[in-house]
Amino acid sequence: MNSVSVKNILGLQLPTDPRWVDLASVSLEEILTDHAYCEQKAAITCISYITKFPDREKLVEDLAPIVTEEWGHFRMVLAELKKRKLRLGKQRKDEYVNALIAFQVKGGTQEDSFLDKLLTMALIEARSCERFKRLSEGLNDEYMRGFYRRFMESEAGHYKLFIELAETYIDKEKVRIRWQQWLAFEAALMPTLAVRGDRIH
Repeated sequence: MNSVSVKNILGLQLPTDPRWVDLASVSLEEILTDHAYCEQKAAITCISYITKFPDREKLVEDLAPIVTEEWGHFRMVLAELKKRKLRLGKQRKDEYVNALIAFQVKGGTQEDSFLDKLLTMALIEARSCERFKRLSEGLNDEYMRGFYRRFMESEAGHYKLFIELAETYIDKEKVRIRWQQWLAFEAALMPTLAVRGDRIH
């Protein structure tokens, strides 16, 4: 996935450093561990949104199956670890996600906060999709390339869903403007993070 397709398909302004796949390929236990926790956190976050916004019917209906899907992904990664006689390690600090959370609007309206929550998830899913595509094309293990292609396709759908949810409840022009701000922030953030093969982000 080159820089043009990354921008056209996912909106991301900066592709992953190509060195990342090489590092990930020699850190399979670590990358699978981090991947497992990413899926777990995605499921938990969707549950928290359903709990926090039960009056938003479309959000509840759309996120309920995502909870099941993300938890299923967690179990798939656990099964892959077990099959390879690898261990689920400890959850690590996610500097990428923490930086995104820090960028969320503080002290704004409830609508501003709600929008940023949805766009944070959209961006995480978009970057995860791009990373999974990198793995699906760059790993030497043919089975693992197929393994990550399935995840890539799923994350692409999730990214779109969070954007659509934002546009359901908030003026589309406001969503578009804020989304562009998020993309610009992420593009500036990426070069500041170390290229590590033991992290999905």
